[in-house]
Amino acid sequence: MQAGVDSTVPRRELGRHLRQLREEARLTIKVVSEALEWSMPKIWRIESGATSMRSLDVEAMCRIYGASPEMTEALTGLAKETRGRGWWHSYGAAIPQWFELYAGLEAAASRLRMYEPQFVPGLLQTPAYATEFVRIGSPELGPAERERMVEVELGRQAVLSRQRGPLPQLDVILDEAVLRRAAGSGSMMSEQLRHLVTVGEQPNISVRVLPFSIGLHRAEHANGGFAILEFPTDGLGRRSEPPIVYSGGLTGAIYLEQPHEVDSHAAVWSDIEAVSLTEDLSRKFITSIAEEYGG
Repeated sequence: MQAGVDSTVPRRELGRHLRQLREEARLTIKVVSEALEWSMPKIWRIESGATSMRSLDVEAMCRIYGASPEMTEALTGLAKETRGRGWWHSYGAAIPQWFELYAGLEAAASRLRMYEPQFVPGLLQTPAYATEFVRIGSPELGPAERERMVEVELGRQAVLSRQRGPLPQLDVILDEAVLRRAAGSGSMMSEQLRHLVTVGEQPNISVRVLPFSIGLHRAEHANGGFAILEFPTDGLGRRSEPPIVYSGGLTGAIYLEQPHEVDSHAAVWSDIEAVSLTEDLSRKFITSIAEEYGG
């Protein structure tokens, strides 16, 4: 990995939130530049994630936009990360726990390729599965906090059926272990697996299974699941943002964006895609396991 290479992930996410706040406040770039005594190109560079930011400058922008104290705290913390250097970011120290960086990237993506060897991804979870997943993963939280976390996780699913803009393409490959590892009761798992079959029939969603029968495979070297996010292109076929690889962990998340890092994960994806069951066979396979759970 190349230590000492600037990461654009926090810059892009900060710019996206600042642009959204400005638009919600119904302010033009010209008005903001005059209020802050900055040039209009500077505002554009900030919103496009082309430059790092000082916390004081972000605080000034949030004040003009009328941002809440909580959002201001989150964005000033994110600003500190824009000045960091390195090939990975956990975003654990400076940014409040409630601020979900990945959700913003996920909502902006035009295509998501996810490989998951352990559990059903949040975008495809039923409320019951999500509740059990949060209960097991965050035992220190009280009931109210858990309920709020579940609401946030399920809220992310709206991106798959949003009314504005084109729908993202979601391609998911699940290891068979995901289907076999029970969460809660048999009826709960049956419901979850049947939900996978249903959502997988949508034109913008593909759900496939990597069966045990293929034996060891290249994804074993990926050290867990990962997602490859690609972003929209303009009229000339140029991407608004370069692709990103995301991998979550117990204490934070890793974002990889160097071309060789993305290419390596894309190669792993291609290899496991080649040996996974087809969509039709995956639906039949998932349905058969759902029947084993009963319910």
